[in-house]
Amino acid sequence: METLGNLRRTRYCGEVSLADAGQEMTVCGSIARARDKGGIIFADLRDTTGILQLVFDEDTPKEVFAKAESLKSEYVVICRGKLRERASKTDKIATGDVELYVSELRVLSEAQTPPFEIRDEINVNDDLRLRYRYLDLRRPSMHEPIVLRSKIMQIIRSYFTDNHFTEIETPTLIKSTPEGARDYLVPSRVQPGHFYALPQSPQLYKQILMLSGFDRYFQIARCYRDEDLRADRQPEFTQVDEEMSFVTEDDIMTVNEGLLKRLWKEMLGIDLVTPFERMPWNDAMSRFGSDKPDTRFGLEIQDVTSVFANTEFKPFAAVIEAKGTIRAINAKGLADKLSRKNIDKLGEVAKTYGAKGLAYSRLTADGTSSSFEKFLTEEEKTALYAALGAETGDVLLLVSDADWVKACTALGQVRLDIARKHDLIDNDKFNFLWVVDFPLFEYSEQEGRWMAMHHPFTMPKAEDLDKIESDPGACHAVAYDIVLNGVELGGGSMRINDPALQDRMFKALGFTEEKARASFGFLMDAYKFGAPPHGGMAYGLDRMVMLMLKKDSIRDVIAFPKVQNAGEPMSGAPDVVDEKQLADLSIALTLPEKE
Repeated sequence: METLGNLRRTRYCGEVSLADAGQEMTVCGSIARARDKGGIIFADLRDTTGILQLVFDEDTPKEVFAKAESLKSEYVVICRGKLRERASKTDKIATGDVELYVSELRVLSEAQTPPFEIRDEINVNDDLRLRYRYLDLRRPSMHEPIVLRSKIMQIIRSYFTDNHFTEIETPTLIKSTPEGARDYLVPSRVQPGHFYALPQSPQLYKQILMLSGFDRYFQIARCYRDEDLRADRQPEFTQVDEEMSFVTEDDIMTVNEGLLKRLWKEMLGIDLVTPFERMPWNDAMSRFGSDKPDTRFGLEIQDVTSVFANTEFKPFAAVIEAKGTIRAINAKGLADKLSRKNIDKLGEVAKTYGAKGLAYSRLTADGTSSSFEKFLTEEEKTALYAALGAETGDVLLLVSDADWVKACTALGQVRLDIARKHDLIDNDKFNFLWVVDFPLFEYSEQEGRWMAMHHPFTMPKAEDLDKIESDPGACHAVAYDIVLNGVELGGGSMRINDPALQDRMFKALGFTEEKARASFGFLMDAYKFGAPPHGGMAYGLDRMVMLMLKKDSIRDVIAFPKVQNAGEPMSGAPDVVDEKQLADLSIALTLPEKE
């Protein structure tokens, strides 16, 4: 192996073009592929910007040609030569019009044969790719999203700076608080028996910053939640965090629409139309069965309870007697695709999300097959068809439940399953909307008390202030989520800045005065010295990049992601530590016995 010697990079592989032909230049990177054609050698050189073809022939200095004969995939090289027009051009790479005729070559590092080919369109299992993540990231389809993620972060920083925000780093070793998901804990060596928590978000600190006189704050923050992983969740993630003083929720939404407008324009060349639609939480749940509705397709949920007001069909009659609801969707024109077997599978989807079952009517040219129509009167059937605009070729799907949210949620998942399996979604659309007017509280059967739907510092709507103690389930929050294509991109709220109102919220959530002070005393004390009206929001950066680049998982846009068991296969984290480290932290382990 050789050293750089006097060679230094003067150009990047992916940034040369026919306009540069005739220029001497030095490039470096890894060999993606080498081909010896007998008397002429071609090699594709890959760096962070793209691929450039290198050429060696009988006129190449002998010692350089000899080195070129030894080149193999993933060898690391630096070379100097003259750029020239390619005789055989290609549109498969951006530099397909040119090639570098090499006059000097240094092999900086040799490479073993990798466990899989370093190219796109390979069929390799995820475990192997993640174990050799450094190889997987060399593939253009994996490398490019990480580069684009960096550019997205630059645009975000530029936008906030242009709009009078100050970037401030908040602590990552903080006090654990009882609300929200499970914390990752860090033991203190100097205070035995005491623990820091890694932040789930900078929430308390950014509110304190508003009380500290910083009108507008932002941070691209690392956050941590010890929870089960899903396709769009990681135990550690990146959050675009912001907070503003002397604003209303309208001001916050306008600023953030501007951010998204700039991102989509500069990254994708798309002009987003603002302002975005605003949809109350109740409407989102009633029409789409989700507080993050995908509006790229129809199949909206409809309330057909009134159709069955006097029904003798016992399952529906029992629900109506319990003051419940009957909801339905019309899968328009899908009777030929939704067979009885398919409908049974949809029934399992509905049950997974809490429904007792899925009633159906399948209207075909050969007649109607239904799980319930034989129990209805002709008047009820006619009214149902009219309410849903039913025609031959349609499939009607119904869920009944005493809880309207549960019924809509189940149908919402059925709706999504149909759309995904039958290509009803336009993947070229970016449908943004704000979901607003969330419930302030949600009741936890497990905890046996009311919980904050967002967090304890969320401002109640003014018209609901007198209901906090008497009717918490009827209270709504000044909260808002930004939703894109059925995914929550981010969310936030206006914050309580009145100490007396904050005390009422803590009491409604079951906090004793002692517990509130123990958990949030520093914030409560800060409020006593004057707190401006303030609010903010946060985005999941990983999700944002995933959606912008149309990737299937956030793992595709994170350099070193975790897997289902929260482990990181490449390094082997988490791992055991030695006894001395535990002793320094005053920690003794009590491990469950292995089965």
